Amino acid sequence: MSYDYGAAVDRPLTRESLDDDPFAQFEAWFGEAAEVVREPEAMCLATVDADGSPDARMVLLKGVGPRGFRFFTNYQGVKASQLEAAPTAALLFFWADLERQIRIRGTVEKLPPEESDEYFASRGRGSRIGAWASPQSEVIPDSREELDRLNEEAAARFEGEEEIPRPEHWGGYRLTPVQFEFWQGRQARLHDRFRYLPDGDGWKVERLAP
Repeated sequence: MSYDYGAAVDRPLTRESLDDDPFAQFEAWFGEAAEVVREPEAMCLATVDADGSPDARMVLLKGVGPRGFRFFTNYQGVKASQLEAAPTAALLFFWADLERQIRIRGTVEKLPPEESDEYFASRGRGSRIGAWASPQSEVIPDSREELDRLNEEAAARFEGEEEIPRPEHWGGYRLTPVQFEFWQGRQARLHDRFRYLPDGDGWKVERLAP
């Protein structure tokens, strides 16, 4: 089944309607998505490995500001090893209910430990224990019971302790954008696309063909 983007509501996107600052434009669209989309912070993170082979997975945005976009993960997992080998990545937000997507490309670096500590402390207890329990991306030789056992061991380790420290193998990254693209679905697949590229102290905005 194909979906004709723009068939229900045609939302023109013009240069005049765009903010000169792509971060401000992102915040505006994200705010609108938050009103209608279940998880507007869900984003596809694309990376490459040391051989240049691409990979992608869904992660959650955990903060955005003038310095970039934050996400958190296990530093011993596959995505972390790929970012170590090639510290560049792409993000994709797709909000079907608004017929919009945002593509972002940039460089990636680890967050300072204090930023990872602060976010880790804000997570639920179960999620903090899970960060200690899961050997992310490793093969589990037996069954789900093995993962449950590891989780039970981690829970027992911190039983009675209110504060659970962040494991050294878990933390955050920041993607600093070098390119944005805002895409608005339109009728007959003649979608509106605008790209932001660095230009001196600001950004150059240009329309792309769909």
